[in-house]
Amino acid sequence: MKRVLIIGSGPAGISASLYLARADIDVTVISAGESALEKAGKIENYFGFSEAVSGKELIENGKSGAKRLGVKFREGEIVDLNIDANNKIEAYTSSNKEEFDCVLLATGSQRKKPDIKGLKELEGKGVSYCAVCDAFFHNGKPVAVIGSGSYAMHEAVYLAQTSPKVTILTNHENTELSACDNIDICDKKIAELTNVGNLRHVIFDDGSHIEVSGIFVAAGIAGSTDLANKLGAFIEGNTVKTDKNMFTGIPGLYAAGDCTGGLLQVSKAVYEGAAAAMEIIKYLRKN
Repeated sequence: MKRVLIIGSGPAGISASLYLARADIDVTVISAGESALEKAGKIENYFGFSEAVSGKELIENGKSGAKRLGVKFREGEIVDLNIDANNKIEAYTSSNKEEFDCVLLATGSQRKKPDIKGLKELEGKGVSYCAVCDAFFHNGKPVAVIGSGSYAMHEAVYLAQTSPKVTILTNHENTELSACDNIDICDKKIAELTNVGNLRHVIFDDGSHIEVSGIFVAAGIAGSTDLANKLGAFIEGNTVKTDKNMFTGIPGLYAAGDCTGGLLQVSKAVYEGAAAAMEIIKYLRKN
């Protein structure tokens, strides 16, 4: 049986799962925490409801219908995607790896970037959002990762293959991460990022600083654009670019919902999830 992974349990992901499960496809939905819709207290503009419905109720009803069809829902965080020699897509969590025939990115719009002075100005000038993409430029030089969760550690481990020292900057957020090998943990609050010659200076609230060649942002969890970027899909700003069938251009990789931009509404997400599922079904039957 063909296997499809849906990353994100919002309306786009659940909508897609319904169509895929009815096509006799093994569907797994993985999400980390609540979707944005679950936080909506009252929705009055969605088809089929004569009275207002909460986002949480809408999501729970959707999941219930999907589970009835055999869709599996799991809590977890996908930190990396890779295409293997057999054209399967490998999905990595912090502790294991699974193979799928197709992946649908449906994690919603990109999370807010850390509010750090100088961050935006240094994007593309030493500040990166993808270790796989840009580690090469800092080969043999110390680097830093901004973040406090599994995604930050995953990026740090990757960078440690080419950099002699990697410092994870938690920006004074609570973390369960621990230092290991050539990966250090720094919990100081970041005041500013600056460019000094060929080095980036991370300046802390207490006036101290560290010098690094590059800074990689991996705050929160990996969103759709982060994961799409790792496979070489085209992204534009905070959105994943797709064709009208929600195809990213990377075989087996699709995206739907808020992560594709445009109208940030439930109705649009449900449509795109359905459209992506229909295209995935065609792709799997053809291959």
